[in-house]
Amino acid sequence: MADYLESYAEAFSLPMRNNVRVDALAADGPRFRLAAGSLRFSADNVIIATSPDLIPFVPEFAQELDPRICQLHSIDYLNPEQLRPGSVLVVGAGNSGADISLELGQQFDVMLSGRDNGHIPFPLNGFTGAVIYPLIRFVFHRVLTVHNPMARKIGRHLEAGHGLPVVRVKPKQLAAAGVERVPRVAGVKDGMPVLEDGRVLDVTNVIWCTGYRPDYSWIDLPGFAGSRPAHRRGIVEGLPGVYFLGLHLQYSASSSQINGLGRRILAVMAAS
Repeated sequence: MADYLESYAEAFSLPMRNNVRVDALAADGPRFRLAAGSLRFSADNVIIATSPDLIPFVPEFAQELDPRICQLHSIDYLNPEQLRPGSVLVVGAGNSGADISLELGQQFDVMLSGRDNGHIPFPLNGFTGAVIYPLIRFVFHRVLTVHNPMARKIGRHLEAGHGLPVVRVKPKQLAAAGVERVPRVAGVKDGMPVLEDGRVLDVTNVIWCTGYRPDYSWIDLPGFAGSRPAHRRGIVEGLPGVYFLGLHLQYSASSSQINGLGRRILAVMAAS
């Protein structure tokens, strides 16, 4: 993927600026002004492709945990060597939580907490996956669009912070690795995590696989007010020249995936 992006930028002679973080976006007459540290840019059009999954989310009660407990968000997890000896509570049973639990199950006593959103019952890299995946891709790309009630329900599900079915890891793999499934974490008692069933867990590590939240606080434009404004297929209403890419259900269920970006880019180019 990285090689493709580099060749794409080279083929179209795009004036790329790497390692630049945009801190602010505001109107500047009929144009737009962007601040990135000491740098300033002016543009006629702005495409916001920061993803709705930008800021790692951890529940507020995490700060009440005993300071002796090692806490990591999944974005900071690299390998088991980061953890302290003892048991591990993985909070969030989505793809990241399942992957990390499976890896840690070989060395630690692992408890996986969170809602069971189901799983894909066949391996995507096997024969069945090779046959069925093109159908799934078609459904995500052409059927589950903003015009479909089921797709809109999925969109609300994602907006509420709920996960999708686990893709890679199967329940039997977690069981074989000795991973214990436990109810959701409800809070903290005496510095230790408490489950919905009242059980207090004496653990030495907690890994938060609790997802991400969007962040539009750096955008000072009419209609934002710290949240995503109304748009139609990524074209922001009432703000000519401002566009989104990669939102959940921007048009279809594949809009936030690599294979769904092509159609979104064409729509933006047609409108600009």
